[in-house]
Amino acid sequence: MKYITIWFFALMMTALLTFSSVALASPGHGHDEGGDGHHEKGDDHHDKDGMFLKKKEIDGYTVSFHIMKAKKGMEHGGTHNFMLKVEKGGRVLNDIAVNSKVVHPDGSAQTRKLTRMGDWYMAGYDLGHDGEHQVMVLFKTADGKKHRGGVYY
Repeated sequence: MKYITIWFFALMMTALLTFSSVALASPGHGHDEGGDGHHEKGDDHHDKDGMFLKKKEIDGYTVSFHIMKAKKGMEHGGTHNFMLKVEKGGRVLNDIAVNSKVVHPDGSAQTRKLTRMGDWYMAGYDLGHDGEHQVMVLFKTADGKKHRGGVYY
């Protein structure tokens, strides 16, 4: 039953992300942190419900950052679910290790290891308070190399 629940959740998240990417096609405002640590103006996508999707290139990998409010009963450690997908040449990488860190508007920070759910890696964070959150990731690919990047939410 546990595996069916995980499979069902992964399937639903994939469907939700597919449909939400169409709905989030209008550009918003924000900025992101490149892999080199510099801040740049970005093209972050938010909707009125706090759903967020940002794709960026990090060291030749296409990395999708997705944040959405957790629905009741679907919380995975916080008010919001943070999801990450890493692709290279159109192929999703499922053999990576991913750690994340969020720096909250008050300067406090939390770290989480992301858990694989289908093509996405996921962790829960408390992002419900006002202000800008810096969301950073460090992922290690099969070749042993580490890659860093992040966005602001």
